[in-house]
This record gives sequence, C-alpha cells and structure tokens, in this order.
Amino acid sequence: VQLQASGGGLVQPGGYLRLSCAASRSIFSGEVMGWYRQAPGKQRELVASITSGHITDYSDSVKGRFTISGDNAKKRVYLQMNSLKPEDTAVYYCNFRSGSRWYWGQGTLVTVSS
Repeated sequence: VQLQASGGGLVQPGGYLRLSCAASRSIFSGEVMGWYRQAPGKQRELVASITSGHITDYSDSVKGRFTISGDNAKKRVYLQMNSLKPEDTAVYYCNFRSGSRWYWGQGTLVTVSS
C-alpha cells in the first residue's frame, strides 16, 4: 500500500488545517488507517485512527479538537485539526495497518506558531 499525505503548513495558534492521505487502494474489513505524529526529540505517537467500519479513536491530547474521517470510494483519509496549539507542531504521518503489516506515508510538517 502506498500513501501520500498532504495539507501541512504553518498556522497560528487557534487556527486550523486539514490533512489528507491518499491510499493506493481502499481499506478492507479489519484494516485501520490513521495519523501519527512525531515532534522533534520525541517518539512517534498515535493521533487518531479509523477502522473500515468508521470506528474512530483519538489520543487524549487531541480529543475534541481533531476529527478523522474516511472516504473509501476516494481511498482517502482526512484529519481536520481545529484549535491548533504550538504543541501540535510535528511531522504528521499517514498510516495503514493490515494485520501485522504497517505502511507509512512520507510525512507532512505542521507548524503552529505566531
């Protein structure tokens, strides 16, 4: 599976961005897509995920601010990020999980700064 992430950029605190991830194929039953992020000097962490049945999960740090959604027909997953904070600054990676196989996109940089 190949993944192409886009939508990162520079935004002021309190602003919003929408990330998009295009997959090379649709998600099948039992598979999961999601977004991870890695800030400088920190480990990569899960931000949000969505299953083939549209069940979502979020890290506590983004609950209520970020929304993950998927369009299987377009083979895309989106991450709507609102009320952005400086601590959201990181490289965001699209992820596709199929059983024990994990696939990663190239990452898109999100910088939250005034």
